[in-house]
Amino acid sequence: MLAHLPVLQVIVPLIAAPCCLMIRSPAVVGRFVQLATLATLIISLGLVREVLEQGVLSYALGGWQAPWGIEYRIDPLNVYLLVLVSLLGTIVIFAAPTSIKSEIAEDKQTYFYVAYLLCFAGLLGILATGDAFNVFVFLEISSLSSYTLIALGQDRRALWASYQYLIMGTIGATFILIGIGLMYMMTGTLNMHDLATRLDNVSETNTIFTAFAFLFIGVCLKLALFPLHLWLPNAYTYAPSLVTAFLAATATKVAIYILLRFVFSVFGAEFSLTYLPVREILLVLGLMGVVFASTVAIYQTNVKKLFAYSSVAQIGYMILGLSIGSAAGLMATLLHMFNHALMKGALFLALTSVAFRLKQTNLTNMAGIGRQMPLTMAAVVVGGLSLIGTPLTVGFISKWYLVLAAIEQGWWPLAFVVLFGSLLALIYVWRIVETAYFQPISAELSGVREAPVGILVPMWVLVLLNIYFGIDSQFTVSLSELAAHSLYLEGR
Repeated sequence: MLAHLPVLQVIVPLIAAPCCLMIRSPAVVGRFVQLATLATLIISLGLVREVLEQGVLSYALGGWQAPWGIEYRIDPLNVYLLVLVSLLGTIVIFAAPTSIKSEIAEDKQTYFYVAYLLCFAGLLGILATGDAFNVFVFLEISSLSSYTLIALGQDRRALWASYQYLIMGTIGATFILIGIGLMYMMTGTLNMHDLATRLDNVSETNTIFTAFAFLFIGVCLKLALFPLHLWLPNAYTYAPSLVTAFLAATATKVAIYILLRFVFSVFGAEFSLTYLPVREILLVLGLMGVVFASTVAIYQTNVKKLFAYSSVAQIGYMILGLSIGSAAGLMATLLHMFNHALMKGALFLALTSVAFRLKQTNLTNMAGIGRQMPLTMAAVVVGGLSLIGTPLTVGFISKWYLVLAAIEQGWWPLAFVVLFGSLLALIYVWRIVETAYFQPISAELSGVREAPVGILVPMWVLVLLNIYFGIDSQFTVSLSELAAHSLYLEGR
């Protein structure tokens, strides 16, 4: 059984999705999906143990050995993210039976679970596969199900947000497919490990430069790197709140993984970061993302959109770590990917609680809500402190290592920008705190009660993880360091 863990990681949610259609009761479907996601979390933890004990795992689908067949290749980088996606996907879905009752019609709830599992399986498949074309296939599975999940929002603007994401996502996927096709044309292989070997002989051709450009732009669209982020704010704002929590915690992290995998494992760091001005491009776009997205967040009146723009800024931090071009910078990127998932998962689950009671998340209608929903707003405060980078939260750990990586390279201005971004985060988080705690309760909130336990428990699990990994960061730091050094050495 242990030998089949790599494929079981993807097969379990993929098979569970159509099984949901055979179960009529949404309540039973919800429990079934929870068991399926919990199984994937257990499998991912088993893969961590196997990778730490045995090193890189290779699994040939159908017995066809690579490069002829499709290979699932599990190494320190993707096993780290398999745990992240499995953990967040499992915690978030435990809030679903309660939360979707107020946002999704009963006759559509089963379809929500099907789309959720397909998206979940697609994200896990991207991480597990060692085949470049298989990355595209799983990317489309996750994307198409994401469009469906977003369109389930009650606000009719959810349809426009889904359509906008569909257009930009399709452009990004097309660019990625063109890049993969050009590489296949020049090397005759789709296995990423084999591609890395064969690209050395053709790396100076215009075709490979073009392939890299298509892949780079396509992936940047998918990860919502500024200024290619235009699909993200509306998608996060108008999707069902639980969908926003899931996508914000997982989808963009997997897109960054694709970028890391192709930059370091396939093309190699020397080609990507030396021959091409990728570091400079990422540095400029990362800085712009941190400053401009944080500034725009300050002026938002919808809290979901506020945190959506905050996500664009946090993606900027991850890209800044990559642009440093060192193992320490790469480690800071990986660490922030994990920590940001915990932050945004907790924050958007808190907004799920608010939406459950208020049917909206406009800041102007949340005056005094801290006294009516103390547990929910306490979670927002802790998540906000983590975004700012306050000590004893995961946000502090991320920014500490990012600043250290910048200083090691002598990039003092970058360290100051990171601190400036924290000040901007303080401003938009304070707007929420001021409204929730320091303004009189509005008449509409007088009868509002705390959110149900079904949402509070998953939310506070993530809040406590924000604090726990902010105090004891050994697990996340050690896995990030192992993944960064293995990827950096592989890229060299």
